[in-house]
Amino acid sequence: MPFGQVIVGPPGSGKTTYCWGAYQYLTAIGRKVAIVNLDPANENIPYPCAINISDLITLEDTMNELNLGPNGGIMFCIEYLLKNMDWLTDKLKEIEDHYVLFDFPGQVELFTHHSAVKDILHGLEKIDYRLVAVNMVDAHYCTDPAKYISVLLLALKTMIQLELPHVNVLSKVDLIESYGKLRFNLQYYTDVMDLSYLLESLNEDAFGSKFKKLNEALCDLIQDFSLVGFYTLCVEDKDSMTKLQQVIDKTGGFVFGGLTEGNESIMLTAMKAGYHEDVSDVQERWMEEDDDY
Repeated sequence: MPFGQVIVGPPGSGKTTYCWGAYQYLTAIGRKVAIVNLDPANENIPYPCAINISDLITLEDTMNELNLGPNGGIMFCIEYLLKNMDWLTDKLKEIEDHYVLFDFPGQVELFTHHSAVKDILHGLEKIDYRLVAVNMVDAHYCTDPAKYISVLLLALKTMIQLELPHVNVLSKVDLIESYGKLRFNLQYYTDVMDLSYLLESLNEDAFGSKFKKLNEALCDLIQDFSLVGFYTLCVEDKDSMTKLQQVIDKTGGFVFGGLTEGNESIMLTAMKAGYHEDVSDVQERWMEEDDDY
């Protein structure tokens, strides 16, 4: 029963960097890891790539032959992969004893309403892959209320669309204040607390003040589902990577290994495997102190 992570998120959120960092970390602790690149636009790959979609179809050829732009070309490549799932499954058989990291493109429409990625993942589940979606979001979006609400909506729709165990991650947390100060402490953003406080900031904005009812409706929608929350990550920090992998391993069931139903050690393992992030430690380490919090 192979396990793996499906790494998704907007462009520039650090998906490829995370794949490389997670590969190095997991390999160092003794896990056999393979990375599958399913992003046809990913030309400068820093990590060792076990399977590359470019061996099946290239973005450049697609754009030239079909007169498509980059986004349309990537959509076509993913649809082409879906039609040629046998190619992917045959390649995966060669690394079936590995823990697999799937590096997907950053086009958000692939994870919000287009069905190709969802169908690919269902195909992988049919061959007994146990997958966890790891949604990477650049942490600096927390400094802008409008962008933060957008990120919450995107994360929520991705969770509903992919139908997988899901971990949302604020990446580059060490750079979170490089674009401005947070209005509230970090835990407010990771736990997605009462958005009415953020609504006040939205309505004070010159642009956002024109859409007060829409802002309120969006905030209510997010809170009604009450599904979205975040963990943090600084990919170069070993402690940060360790804690995130603990969360992912438990979310996807990897931590239970070969334990069988009815075995009392399953419950013991579950209790030991939990990790609740102390965001105050993250804030103290990566952010400047502010008495207003």
